[in-house]
Amino acid sequence: MTKKSKQVFVLMGVSGCGKSAVAKQVAYNLDAAFLDGDFLHPKSNILKMRSGTPLNDEDRMPWLSLISNAAFAMSNVNDVSIIICSALKKQYRDIIRGENENVHFIYLKGDYDVIAERLAKRQGHYQKTGMLQSQFDTLEEPTTDENDVYKIDIAQPLVNVVHDTEQVIRSICHCE
Repeated sequence: MTKKSKQVFVLMGVSGCGKSAVAKQVAYNLDAAFLDGDFLHPKSNILKMRSGTPLNDEDRMPWLSLISNAAFAMSNVNDVSIIICSALKKQYRDIIRGENENVHFIYLKGDYDVIAERLAKRQGHYQKTGMLQSQFDTLEEPTTDENDVYKIDIAQPLVNVVHDTEQVIRSICHCE
């Protein structure tokens, strides 16, 4: 089987769905490049989130363009790249896709109660628990017309979520 190279996977979903934990483990297991999209937020966005104020679309646009550019750059030097980004709206996913033909989204899907419980246990992250409802209000779940989005159910142990995510990536990249 030939290896399909230079693929970028954006792990998406609301805050607390496990993007960071899953992405870091998958990147390690698959020896993939890794970027936390939060690192690309401008200082003003971080300060706004830290104060408990949700970002609006105007805040997000430059950040999403940077993520799209990062996806392009990463795909030029890495066979498999993983980026964390909430990508809550179709419009956001479209910006990240841009002219990148090799971007795929892995949607870590979970219900409000599961994620709220996880967020309550988190420390040291600037996303406040009270902002979860805002994230769910903003979320436009991917539909079947977005054929580059793969859903993973997070209502299972982390090791299973990591396994399912790796299976999606392996099936697309045809890598072992």
